[in-house]
Amino acid sequence: MAGVVRKAVEKNLVESLEVGVQKVKVNMLQYADDTLFLCEANFKSVCNLKVILHCFELASGLKVNFSKSRIGGVGVDHTVIQQFATILNCEVMKTPFKYLGLLVGGSHKRVSFWDGVLERVKNRLGRWKGRFLSLAERVYLIKSVLSSIPLFYLSMYKLPSAVLKEIEKI
Repeated sequence: MAGVVRKAVEKNLVESLEVGVQKVKVNMLQYADDTLFLCEANFKSVCNLKVILHCFELASGLKVNFSKSRIGGVGVDHTVIQQFATILNCEVMKTPFKYLGLLVGGSHKRVSFWDGVLERVKNRLGRWKGRFLSLAERVYLIKSVLSSIPLFYLSMYKLPSAVLKEIEKI
């Protein structure tokens, strides 16, 4: 599948999404049996993506389950996304949405975006409350929780200082 999408991008059939300051072109992410296609929001890319998926079905003998498939857009008009969903015969998902536990499409600069991370830190540390732990064990627990939970989010988003202060309070 990756090779077909790469060739479609090379032939300018699907416009890749440019990400970051260095404008890295990204068109597809795969994890286990999930595939996430990223492209510019235009009819040409969506129609060609539909053709690519149909060719994949013919070549592999597998079927794409469009009833489980969803389309979403970040910064794209909802009516346009609805038209794309009709073309692809799939549902529209609301933003922000979670992909592999990470919120996509929200504003990471808002404290509310980090509510899930803050809640997980509170839950993990709140269970122990330090009742039966020595000072060294409490420090170790705090370091392990604080380094593992937000790390996944921090690999994608910059942590606002207000969220950092909240984590320090916890």
